[in-house]
Amino acid sequence: MAALPVIVSPPSPTGGRRVRVDGEILGLAHNLRDVAEFLRRAGLDDVDETDVETSALIEWRGGGPEVWLAP
Repeated sequence: MAALPVIVSPPSPTGGRRVRVDGEILGLAHNLRDVAEFLRRAGLDDVDETDVETSALIEWRGGGPEVWLAP
């Protein structure tokens, strides 16, 4: 995975998390698969759900990759 700044925001009150790559909002993800797809569309080839879950290049705010609903 390339070393672009990837930030996954805290869950929204209605569910889902905003995903940003290099400051650009890519969309609202509802699961790891969505995050992986956004990263592929941003040009990061060969990214899968396991990469998303374990990569130190992704900054998870408001909970880790297992958190998808606001508290």
